[in-house]
Amino acid sequence: MRGDRGSGTVLVLSAAAVLALVGSVLVALGAVAVARHRAASAADLAALAAADRALQGQAEACAAAGRAVARVSARLHACRLLGDVAEVVTGVTPPGVLAGFGEARAAARAGPGERVQGYASSPDTAVQSRLLPG
Repeated sequence: MRGDRGSGTVLVLSAAAVLALVGSVLVALGAVAVARHRAASAADLAALAAADRALQGQAEACAAAGRAVARVSARLHACRLLGDVAEVVTGVTPPGVLAGFGEARAAARAGPGERVQGYASSPDTAVQSRLLPG
């Protein structure tokens, strides 16, 4: 029995190390997921901001998208107008050591709603006509 003395301590320390490693991996995966969701939210916000200014031209629309993205601590990588539809690409860098692996990017499009023929031009009316039976 003398040869087994202290083996419980080694076992407990090994189990603690494994748990710490698994916890660190889960925290890293969570940080990456948060960065991806932040990039997607920033892209949605930027596309809506650009679409809101689409009638004023691409320069003004993309400037509005850039301001919107800057407010949420993201970067605007691309912005263009295709008619009255805005397309943007944004990026968010994960925190800490994960930043060395690159950034999370997301793209979004925004523009006017689809009009249903025979109904008023209000987007709310068009949506209601598709949702209501009859």
